[in-house]
Amino acid sequence: MKIHNHRLVQSDGSPVRFVATPNRGGIMRPEYLVMHYTAGASAEGAIAWLRDARAQASAHLVIARDGGITQMVPFNRVAWHAGRSTWDGRSGLNAFSIGIELDNAGRMERVGGRWLAAATKRAYAEDDVLVARHKHDPVGAPESGWHEYTEAQLEAALAVALLLMQRYALSDVLGHEDIAPGRKSDPGPAFPMASFRGRLLGRHADQPEIFLTSTALNIRGGPGTSHAALPGSPLRAGTRLAVMDKQAVWWRVEVVDAVSDEAVEGWVHSHFLRPEAV
Repeated sequence: MKIHNHRLVQSDGSPVRFVATPNRGGIMRPEYLVMHYTAGASAEGAIAWLRDARAQASAHLVIARDGGITQMVPFNRVAWHAGRSTWDGRSGLNAFSIGIELDNAGRMERVGGRWLAAATKRAYAEDDVLVARHKHDPVGAPESGWHEYTEAQLEAALAVALLLMQRYALSDVLGHEDIAPGRKSDPGPAFPMASFRGRLLGRHADQPEIFLTSTALNIRGGPGTSHAALPGSPLRAGTRLAVMDKQAVWWRVEVVDAVSDEAVEGWVHSHFLRPEAV
């Protein structure tokens, strides 16, 4: 893909799907990228709402769960995605940021043995839900369910984000939860923000990222809880891991400080990792 006249186009020059919305402002110079989830039932439902004048909301891009991309606002025009927001001493990020909405149901509630989306009350399978506490939840608050993102969706988001960072020299990528804490919780714990930011801000591919486990954590033979935990599980909190590969929220890692001479390598859930301080 590439960007031409502030619109996303395929490598062959054909335009990415564009659905115009009246919910937009004037010309702007983007400085940040802000990631969101739709909290809806489908990408098409979100697009229909964001093109409705009654919504008083919009985004530059909507990315479906199959990786399909729809643009709604040119990248040099204000989209109404951030609302009341502040960052680095400045308010109103609509005026200087690009917003990407990912089709994702967001926070889940456990009701009668099923996971229901808090916003739509639609039921979701256990395999589609991550159980975690949001970073802005009060201390001691119970864990919630969070709708998992798909691999295709995350790959599409990264590809577009890399283009946007290069074309507009954006200074950072943020979550809606970062610029409107307490009011918003997207993109939530299921979005791998640490690795996403790392890729966008220029980590060297030949130097493995080092993360620490934030709690006791099983290391598994494959990417998912259906794979058995490997000998040595659970890893202790604070264990140093080198990231070798990533499949959405599941990462293949090698234990850096293994006790024996034999390498310990397997898969862990990235939500329970934190970057090593440099």
